[in-house]
Amino acid sequence: MSGASGYDADAIKCVVWDLDGTLWDEIAVEAPTDELPVPRPRMLAAIDALAGHGVLSSLASRSAPAVLDRLNAVPELRDRFLAPQVSWQDKSESLRRIAKDLGIAVEALVLVDDSPYERAEVEALLPGVRTLAPEDVPALLAAFEGREVTPESRERVRRYRTEETRRAESERFQGTREEFLRWCGMRLTVGVAEPDEVPRALELAARTHRLNSSGLSPRRLSGLASEEGHELYTARMADRFGEYGIIGAALVDRTGPDLWSVPLLALSCRVAGRGAAAAFLFWLMERAREAGAREFRVVLRPTDANLEMRMLLRQAGMRRVDEDPHPGQTPADAVAVLGRSLHGDLPQSPAWLHVTTRTHPEPAPAPRKDTPA
Repeated sequence: MSGASGYDADAIKCVVWDLDGTLWDEIAVEAPTDELPVPRPRMLAAIDALAGHGVLSSLASRSAPAVLDRLNAVPELRDRFLAPQVSWQDKSESLRRIAKDLGIAVEALVLVDDSPYERAEVEALLPGVRTLAPEDVPALLAAFEGREVTPESRERVRRYRTEETRRAESERFQGTREEFLRWCGMRLTVGVAEPDEVPRALELAARTHRLNSSGLSPRRLSGLASEEGHELYTARMADRFGEYGIIGAALVDRTGPDLWSVPLLALSCRVAGRGAAAAFLFWLMERAREAGAREFRVVLRPTDANLEMRMLLRQAGMRRVDEDPHPGQTPADAVAVLGRSLHGDLPQSPAWLHVTTRTHPEPAPAPRKDTPA
């Protein structure tokens, strides 16, 4: 898809930039010295503005790999980009590799490239990717104007940089995947959302796809969370490399007798494959049983993207409990309700992940009347 008009800013997670003719004017391999061409200031400003909104940047250039070596020698430039690809391979293949390295869907990428041929190649082989010419960048930036920026958004680029370190350590680690995760000292902390965590929960509802149960809109989530009998929970994760921040959100409906129902369970794709989604779900089940519930349900809207979530719910022993809850609904709106009894043994969190419940501090006692304030 070409052009920046009508773009859903919630769907974009990474902008991939071409080099020659896009990030800078010249052709790097034709430079008479080893110095890189001078980047266009407006492009660097755009990259920094997107980073402020939590949008990552990467590189995909059909050029000699030595250009990337030269770029790596300029930290103030290299540090702006994650998972860069500089080689003679097709742009579509570079984008596939970037998406894989970042752990995001290829449809969450946007390509900025001055070459109509390169844009057409990507559009033909990756039809879900939006492509833009450099002159379209101001319109792209306009799509983010006025949007609330959460602390997690501002920290996203740094946290993905930390993720590169994790991946490098994983490749060097001498042992199994489970042993590496144990060595990481992974910790998940779950509790009722604080007021300042709500914007991040809404962001997760809008921006997650792989680990999103229902695709509930932020507006609908916000409305339900404020209704009586509903609670919003968040999950934070950390390990020896640093903080992941808030990586999960779940809305719980407790209005039914002996029942906890979850209209939305959403987790960041950054924690996929590390057991966080399972640990969060199992914690909710335990919490429900402790509160006296006998049954646990999750609302599921199956999509092409959330197969991982659907598999998790099945592995947790959840099965469809609604016969035909919404007759006449369109396939895009189709939802299912999965449930299970809370009697007997419940699934346990992965052994390498330490899960704790966040406790709220007790309010300070009121001062006695004979005590100076």
